[in-house]
Amino acid sequence: MATLKACLTSIEHYLGFPKSRSITISRRLQERGVIPVGAPGIAPKLDAHDVVSLIIALAADTALHEAPDAVTRYRALTPGGIDLIGAPASIDTAGRALDIMADVAIHGSADLLRRDRIEVVSNWREVSIHDATSGNTKRFVAPGADASAWQHAGHRKSTTITGSAFVDAVRDIFGKK
Repeated sequence: MATLKACLTSIEHYLGFPKSRSITISRRLQERGVIPVGAPGIAPKLDAHDVVSLIIALAADTALHEAPDAVTRYRALTPGGIDLIGAPASIDTAGRALDIMADVAIHGSADLLRRDRIEVVSNWREVSIHDATSGNTKRFVAPGADASAWQHAGHRKSTTITGSAFVDAVRDIFGKK
């Protein structure tokens, strides 16, 4: 567990999201129960799942009032847009895949993750994880959407987070330097 202040500092340093916006986004997430609220005189403590949710909200680049709903929607994206009803539990959603990456960064050997890239598309819901080791890209989109097709008229606007920045931020937040 890490304090919200430590999380915001590391996220700004390693991922480049301004602390001023991160504070406002985190407040919105707290108001809706997405990340924990501290008590009087006690700083909020975040776990890896909460940190990933905060990073998703920042990378999705939504309006402030949409950030909590965006976290829920982006976490629920499925690989290739498949419907997970009746599917094996081993098939991950975008949220679980990012949580696993954070867990590996904290507890495992994160060397292979450093070469990967996480891409969060903001003008339609998509999370892409580019695996540098295998050369594969996992595209997580809304169930029923075609992950191989352009899903919006116009340009594609996305935020790319390098694996090394993600690993360094998560390891710094949880004291695994």
